[in-house]
Amino acid sequence: MADLTNDRIPTVVADGVDIVYRVNGTGAGRGSATAALNRMLRRKQTEKASGVRRVHAVKNVSFVAYRGEAIGLIGTNGSGKSTLLKAVAGLLPVENGRIYTGGQPSLLGVNAAMMNDLTGERNVHLGGLAMGMSREQVRDRYQEIVDFSGINEKGDFITLPMRTYSSGMAARLRFSIAAAKDHDVLLIDEALATGDRSFQKRSEDRIRELRKHAGTVFLVSHNNKSIRDTCDRVLWLERGELRMDGPTEDVLKEYEAFTGDKSPKAEPKPKAAVPS
Repeated sequence: MADLTNDRIPTVVADGVDIVYRVNGTGAGRGSATAALNRMLRRKQTEKASGVRRVHAVKNVSFVAYRGEAIGLIGTNGSGKSTLLKAVAGLLPVENGRIYTGGQPSLLGVNAAMMNDLTGERNVHLGGLAMGMSREQVRDRYQEIVDFSGINEKGDFITLPMRTYSSGMAARLRFSIAAAKDHDVLLIDEALATGDRSFQKRSEDRIRELRKHAGTVFLVSHNNKSIRDTCDRVLWLERGELRMDGPTEDVLKEYEAFTGDKSPKAEPKPKAAVPS
């Protein structure tokens, strides 16, 4: 459990967490309206009889996160990374175990909600209010948010409806809104994969600032370089199980050996000159 020595203050404690999805399957009576109605009316039907399939997405995961840490979550597709983030944010129930949080977790893209029919400008104001900022705070930080996102670099896009934005522009604006406030726990799912290297660098710098203000940052990413540049600790999930928890370079070394990934990629060597 939590280690309170050396002023290490826990912000997230996951204790034996299981997360299970229930998916409607192909139970008996599929295609029969009468059979479907009978299944609905039975008060104590089992999941098997009703054709519900259980997907065990996260299995007995335990860890403690501390103030000032930036923690990367890695794993192959379907390993449970995003599911675990949603559970930490309180958006998914756990089947077994417990998740304890100190402060309010903020999942990037949820607290800063976006409405496609409204302009980027309006979404900045609504997103800031949704995160608990005052109207004055939003007004004071508005230009900083727009400049950080970089969406106005090639035109006045902030005054256009969100539906006209590319997915990358919308993701950059979401991150910029979320990053305008200091968070107790900020959960970021692949946000740094959007935009050019300049935006990624600004994002990484902002994450370091959040850590200095005693925040804890979780970053889900398939970009090992972003993990290396941003995080000092990594949780490796594989098929829902916590396979490794440790210093970034130690975990990435094992993960890259597992996946065959040699990131960061080395620059190709120039071909040797052919003697004439």
